[in-house]
Parts: sequence; structure tokens; C-alpha cells
Amino acid sequence: MLRFLIPIVLVLILELYTFFSIRALTNNKFILIGFWIFTVVVYAVFFYQMNLAQREGRFSLSTGYAIALALTALVPKLFIFAILFTEDLYRLFAYFQHNGMTVGEAIPSRRKFISQLALGIAAIPFAGFLYGIFQGRYNYRVIKHTMFFDDLPEAFDGYKLTQISDIHSGSFDNKEKIEYAVDLINEQKSDVILFTGDIVNAIAEEMDPWIDTFKRLEAKDGLFSILGNHDYGYYAYRDQKDIDENHQKIEKVHEAIGFDLLLNDKRTLERNGEKLHILGVENWGASRHFPKRGSLREASKDVVDGEFNILLSHDPSHFDYKEMEIRKKEKEDPAVITDEPNVINFEKKIQLTLAGHTHGMQFGIEIPFLNLKWSPAKYRYPRWAGLYEEAGKYLHVNRGFGVLAFPGRVGIWPEITVIELKKREKIA
Repeated sequence: MLRFLIPIVLVLILELYTFFSIRALTNNKFILIGFWIFTVVVYAVFFYQMNLAQREGRFSLSTGYAIALALTALVPKLFIFAILFTEDLYRLFAYFQHNGMTVGEAIPSRRKFISQLALGIAAIPFAGFLYGIFQGRYNYRVIKHTMFFDDLPEAFDGYKLTQISDIHSGSFDNKEKIEYAVDLINEQKSDVILFTGDIVNAIAEEMDPWIDTFKRLEAKDGLFSILGNHDYGYYAYRDQKDIDENHQKIEKVHEAIGFDLLLNDKRTLERNGEKLHILGVENWGASRHFPKRGSLREASKDVVDGEFNILLSHDPSHFDYKEMEIRKKEKEDPAVITDEPNVINFEKKIQLTLAGHTHGMQFGIEIPFLNLKWSPAKYRYPRWAGLYEEAGKYLHVNRGFGVLAFPGRVGIWPEITVIELKKREKIA
């Protein structure tokens, strides 16, 4: 009961502070009553949709928009609270510093300017959320990297790949925007297209209206894909038979699009007698909440030392998870105990790992020329977006193509990654 009571009290405090800031500017009863009516409607819609989602076992578009409405209404109030609470602390300090004064003299009524300032600052995240919902989720960015490797085969010098991840077709609602994004991917004219999982939110049928659109994807050396945690049906079904049937349908969806689905397997690309391996593992996540079906050993069983390998693994925690830390965090839950190695410590060298999964939490701040990159995602996934390197092995985490739950993106835009592989020249 306490775990529900505390959030309710905190939200009520936010609402009261917002109400007081509005009341400091106007005594119009229609505005003040309207504020509470709007607030009640927002939370009523939110709790109704969340309850519906729990009964159905999956998120619908209407649930996503209910979440968006609640966040758009709630997050700006955090800024109002921060400013007004700071003012209240100052007023309280003033009261204790002025002995002999009455409360009214020492703590004057809330100043109109402070309320105007609080509401003005709160308007910035409010506008940001509205933009993120209506425009930001389709603000596709092509992010390009050139990567140099000592052991890249000569024949693949200049090889170009495009990575997309986390399509989440169950959240799509604009065919024109999705077609634009597919065309943008094709415009990159990469040698290969690599998809790193989560093609749906929960069930295979979510992709049915979009198969013809994604069938337009093309690359000279083909399209390769893997599964993400949302592709197994666990979020929609409890019965194993339903889960297995959904899995079979998902495989057919990949086939219909033209994706070569890798299930702990590899494909070998050859040029002038030289090889480059595409390894694809099933989902493996450090959290006990996500499926652990990936196997690096199975995917690379025919790989010979010294060959160049690109790994597709949906969850970036696969790259560097630490077993003992997981056991301690999850209190040695048997569900998280595994003998699956992380990529860094794996006996066979995997030069480049491509992942997704985090979405950058669809919210954050990125200003490249200031080298500023922040998202709440970093507190769960230290490697949450972009390029990382450790022990001579690289990880790229794609920010995602679609959205999940919150139908918008604020500061963290949908990403199409283009990576050019280059052979590093030896210094004589």
C-alpha cells in the first residue's frame, strides 16, 4: 500500500504547487476549476488505459497517448515545483530570521513574478513534449561513422553498412512518415542493412500493415536481422503454445520483408577470396526481465581466429555485463545465472558489435559541438547511445527507429546509422 501512497502524495504536491502558481496570477474561477477538471481527466484516462493494457497484456496506441498526455501534463510541473519550493524555503528562512514580526510580515504572499517565472520555464518542457509527440518521433537522423581497423580485410576497405533498430511497428500511426524513413535508408546506398531487433511491440500481427513498406529496403549484399526482447511474445501471451505460434509468425514477417533472420547463427560475405562474418544472436539481456536465448559460442562455432566479425546483439549489456554484479543485484535469482560470456571476454575476437534496445529512453539532451550527451537511460545502461570502445572491441548502440510506450521523442531522435569500415594504414 505504501508504494502506491507515496507516488500519490508526491503527485498531489506537484498539482497543488501548480494550482497555487496559477492562483497567484488570476482569481478567475473558471480557470481555477478548469485546472482541476483537466487534472482529474488526465489521471482518469491514464489509469483507465494502464488498467486496460494490463488486462490485454500489451500496449496499444491509445495507451501510448494516455502516457504521453500524463507526462506532458506532469513533467513541466516538476519545474514549477522546483522554483516555488525554493521560494518557500527562502520565505521560511526569512520568517525565522525576523524575530518579533508576524507571519504575514515575514512571509509575504507569493510574489506574482515568481509564479510567472515558474510557469514560463515550465512552458519549455511542455512545448518540447508536444513537439516530441507530433514531430520528434519522426525526426529521423542519419548518423555517420567512419571506423578504422588494423585487421579489416583489404577487400572490405570502404565497406558501408546501415544499422536500424527497434522498429516497434505497433506504435506506428503515419504511413507517409514511415515511407519517408525507408526511402532515407535506401538513399544511403549501403552494401548491407543490419536490423538489431524489436520489430514489434508484442505480437507479430502489428507488422502486417507495414510489410509492403519495409519490403522496399534494399542493399547489394542483403538485409540481416535478429530478434529483440519484444519479438518473443512474452509481453502479450502467457501460454507457451501462443508464444511459440507468435515466434513462428515473427520469423515469417522477417522473411516477407526480405530480412535474413539470424538465430544464433552467422552469414559470411566474401570479396576477392576474403571474408567478413555477420554473427547474429537471439536476445540476451543482463536483466532477469528479458529473455536469455543468445549464444555467442553457437553463432561463432565455425569462425576461425583472425577473421573479421560483426555481431548483432539487441541488448548492449551483452557487450560487457559482469556476472557477479548481476547476481548481487538480483539476489542470485537463478533466472539471471548464466554461462554466456560477454563480448569483451569472449575467446574469439568480435571487432564490432551492433545493439539497440535502450531508445536513449526517447528523452534527453544531445549537443555534439559541446560534447554534451545525457539521458536517464545512462543510469540503467552505461553504454546507451553511440560508439564505445574497450579492449580493442567496439560497440555501437543505435537510438532506435520507432517508439515504445511514450509515443514521442524529446531530444533523442530516431536514428539511421551508417558505418563505413576502413583499413588502418600501417606506418612504415
